[in-house]
Amino acid sequence: MQPIEEALALKEELDALRPLTKEQEDIIMQKFRLDWNYNSNNLEGNSLTYGETKALLLHGITAQGKPLKDHFEITGHDEAIKWIEDLVKGDYPLTENFIRELHTLLLKSPYEVKAITPDGQPTTRRIEVGQYKTAPNHVKTKTGEIFRFATPEETPAKMHDLLTWYHTKSSDLETNPIILASEFHYRFIRIHPFDDGNGRTARILMNFILMKYGYPPVIIRTEDKENYFFALQQADAGIIEPFITYISQNLIRSLQIMISGAKGESINEPDDIDKEIALLEHRLKSSSEVLKLRKTKEVLLDVYDNSVAKLWNAFLIANRKFDRFYIHTKAALNLDAYRFESNTAFVEGREILERYDDHTAFNRIYMEYRFERFNRENFRNFDYYSIIIFHFDLVDGYSVEYQGKKLKKKYGMQLTEKEVESIITTISKAHTEHIEKEMK
Repeated sequence: MQPIEEALALKEELDALRPLTKEQEDIIMQKFRLDWNYNSNNLEGNSLTYGETKALLLHGITAQGKPLKDHFEITGHDEAIKWIEDLVKGDYPLTENFIRELHTLLLKSPYEVKAITPDGQPTTRRIEVGQYKTAPNHVKTKTGEIFRFATPEETPAKMHDLLTWYHTKSSDLETNPIILASEFHYRFIRIHPFDDGNGRTARILMNFILMKYGYPPVIIRTEDKENYFFALQQADAGIIEPFITYISQNLIRSLQIMISGAKGESINEPDDIDKEIALLEHRLKSSSEVLKLRKTKEVLLDVYDNSVAKLWNAFLIANRKFDRFYIHTKAALNLDAYRFESNTAFVEGREILERYDDHTAFNRIYMEYRFERFNRENFRNFDYYSIIIFHFDLVDGYSVEYQGKKLKKKYGMQLTEKEVESIITTISKAHTEHIEKEMK
């Protein structure tokens, strides 16, 4: 049986086992999410191991010595997966706005990367999120030839054509969803519409299409990347069938996992035990380090890069929603006696923390957002002050104080996405209630 036919047969077997219980779906999708997050990012050079990825997503444990950007790539990718998991349950259309929003979720915020100018000189290039590329992103092949993607000028029209093609195909009842999803992946990569993140975006969009048709996601394993890239290169040469076959083979693996889970059988794979051992070693190492950690420069920078950063960004986004109600607003980040009010406050704060004289004497970081003069007519003028404070103990760890509440964390343990969301929800609700009280 050909791979695509085998996948269709397994899909029928899976459909006969539906509906799955919520517990079955949760167990299966957690495995898919972890594998998907690790492999898709590792394919693009992310340094986090499978164990470190799992520790970050399930327990909020950051990997010592690994770049902050690598952690953000994993958490952004996880947010994007969860987003499309919700969307496939409804009739959400695939549009260019959807793709740009997905790209924004993945990459979170603009950043700079090293690049080479056309005349071979080193430079830096700013990567924008949720926007089509503004500079060519051609690549040099192993033979030294330049393989050209769509130019920035061509990209909007080509993306419009891609979506038109997709909607025509998806509205045809005779369309094979496996071929549709695979071909969409390749056509998207052939355009390469963004400055960065095209591979991750293409794989998520392919899986979004498959999941809309009731298939599980395809996981391209990092150890199989040579076969994956070779299949893409064959498609570049005009031979797309090997790529569709490759996607079908990996879909078979996902279908078999989902069928086993639907039957109540174990969905652990042979290499899962190796992953679990790696995770156990990571936990033991982390626990050991937590017991020894004191307030040092490295420990403070770890908290700053991985907890303060997440909360500061969320704090600004949440408070800016209230700007329109006041005449003047101002945000500031304070590190002990140092105060920063510019757009680069976080970077300036890190520079101060980096060269602080005595890190054992460093006590607190607090972020504030001042709202001055309520601007609605027929209501009394009033101000509002939103604040979050990080306190740093010598040995015990750090705490986050907000709206009369306090969250304590050990050094080496970072704020999770849920904790950040809870803090932001609390301060936003408090602000809303204050406005309502003043307007009565």
